[in-house]
Amino acid sequence: MAKVEIVFSLLKEIEKKFKGEAHKIIDLIESLEENPHKGKLVGNVGGIIIKELKYNAFRFYFVTDGFKIKMLGKEELSNLLIKFVRMSNKKEQQKTINEIKAVLRAIGEIGF
Repeated sequence: MAKVEIVFSLLKEIEKKFKGEAHKIIDLIESLEENPHKGKLVGNVGGIIIKELKYNAFRFYFVTDGFKIKMLGKEELSNLLIKFVRMSNKKEQQKTINEIKAVLRAIGEIGF
């Protein structure tokens, strides 16, 4: 089972924006622990992949180790870390992806 981590600032943004629905979004995010292959691939920077999960008109972006996702089976992904870093709507989707890539290029996953 993979480990899912949500950046504190994103968690606060989810709670502020969605209020009563926040628990549904957290459940959606935590469902990646059981199925880490879920989500659409939107970018790749130095072996770290950027994927998104959709909830209504919003996208939630996470980064993880691309090699482990491709090569290992579900039962072998026990030490995989999936880190949720940003959220956007459809209108700001590309801008958000570019920001994530810039942070990964500059300082790596530690930047989140």
